[in-house]
Amino acid sequence: MPQNNNEVPVYLFVGFLESGKTKFIQETLEDKRFNSGERTLVLVCEEGIEEYDSSKYPSKNVEFRTIEEKEDLTEEKLAGFVKETRAERVVIEYNGMWLVNDLFNAMPESWAIYQVMFFADASTFLNYNNNMRSLVVDKLNVTELTIFNRYTRDMDPNEFHKIVRGVSRRTEIAYEYTDGTVAYDDIEDPLPFDVEADEITINDEDFALFYRDIMEEPLKYDGKIINFKGMTARNPKFPPDVFAMGRNIMTCCVEDIQFCWFVTESADASGIKERSWYIVRAAIKVQKHKFYRGKGPVLRVLEINPAAPPAKEVATFY
Repeated sequence: MPQNNNEVPVYLFVGFLESGKTKFIQETLEDKRFNSGERTLVLVCEEGIEEYDSSKYPSKNVEFRTIEEKEDLTEEKLAGFVKETRAERVVIEYNGMWLVNDLFNAMPESWAIYQVMFFADASTFLNYNNNMRSLVVDKLNVTELTIFNRYTRDMDPNEFHKIVRGVSRRTEIAYEYTDGTVAYDDIEDPLPFDVEADEITINDEDFALFYRDIMEEPLKYDGKIINFKGMTARNPKFPPDVFAMGRNIMTCCVEDIQFCWFVTESADASGIKERSWYIVRAAIKVQKHKFYRGKGPVLRVLEINPAAPPAKEVATFY
């Protein structure tokens, strides 16, 4: 990825204690293809049994800083670390019990996430998912690559695949076996609707999958016509011809239910009632919009009619 001169690239490694983060970062810093002389700050937010050995690094321009308490995760402290070390990039071993947004909110403006990897011990991951689902979802939501290490031949990849794909279709999945070999997940996940069609109809039970997919890959929907059932909402900041249309989606538990919506434009929105259910037929245009703080799918209403609520008003991925 090309680097803006003002950006500090951030390589973020997330996962729970003893999941293999330290080992991977150590091996990465031993690789002269990655560690070829750039001044690197390694920010350690969780210390396990494994330790870093800087004597093995091809470049000695690596400095470590530690944050032990979440309260110390502040923009001032992070900026201070970069200033002290004159770091050109940052590698973060993040605490698995902390929410990723706590880090994002504390990051200095010049820091830019270049890569996120999630590590999980396959022998304990299913228990973590059962008991701390919200923390697992928090990590899977942002990662580009999920690595299940300590994986054994008797484990069922479908169990792990289903959990990951219930949160993200974007992340790649890799299984690192105990003998050191690595296999990549190749289980197909066809969408329950025809994304190649010019006009797409979304069944009520598929809305969560549709919403996640269009927000992850909006351009493949650009120019399509979409039909779905959703709830309307308004905001005083919206112009008269704009309203929100979407549904409440639950990713893992009741506490994380959120209203997930699209910017929706209509030539005549005066009769649209707030917090009411409608079936909409709309054209999708991916464009910059202030309510997305960037580009996003804007729905231009072709037809909209009142409807009864779906059998399950909260959409899920299962």
